[in-house]
Amino acid sequence: MDLGVPDEAAGPRRRRYLFSDESGDLQFRAHPQVTRYFAVGTLLVDEAQLRDLRSRLSEVRDELAWKSQGLDSTFHATTDAQAVRDAVFDALSQLDFRFDVTLLEKRKAQPQTRSSAPKFYRYAWFYHFKYVAPRVLGPDDELMVVAAEIGTNKERAAFRDAIAEVLRQCLEFKVKRRLAFWRDDSDFALQAVDYLTWAVTRKYERGDSRSYDLIKDKIVSEFDLWQWGQTHYY
Repeated sequence: MDLGVPDEAAGPRRRRYLFSDESGDLQFRAHPQVTRYFAVGTLLVDEAQLRDLRSRLSEVRDELAWKSQGLDSTFHATTDAQAVRDAVFDALSQLDFRFDVTLLEKRKAQPQTRSSAPKFYRYAWFYHFKYVAPRVLGPDDELMVVAAEIGTNKERAAFRDAIAEVLRQCLEFKVKRRLAFWRDDSDFALQAVDYLTWAVTRKYERGDSRSYDLIKDKIVSEFDLWQWGQTHYY
């Protein structure tokens, strides 16, 4: 795995936006209501791509509303009706962005890795961003990381610190960066990454690839961190 050379050619200073969402819970026990995987998904866009994404999903929302669909909420893959999902996935398949996802099967996490939710969250983010960052960022870029709001105010502070530490660890050069936590209903880009991450984890959790098949061509990297691990700790 070559982490030293960005995939994209160096050029003038660019503003990049990295929208992120997580799928799965941070519980570590065997129970039918506890997810098997925890996943970090990120959607990377430049300013023009972000404008296109926001504009297109706004159009989709309005089109659905005229059909009396999706009237009572913003886009959220877990709870949306299938007709709404189909419309959103169709729109995403036509947009330009980079999507990467890293999955961790929680039963294979050693006890010290999952001693607290923020620690495991930081661990997942580290392995995700360690792969993505060198491939998409150059020393002259500016980066806005927008993470979907998660947990209580106290937990959110710990999660913010976790991402900030990962950014410091994984960016070898100084990139001007900002980190924000926004409600997932506040931006269409967060709703898009929710949809994309949900589609991947649904395949892993339930063996249901219907939605995954609609967006698999948009996935740049899909990494099951402990795919070859044999030990289950609970």
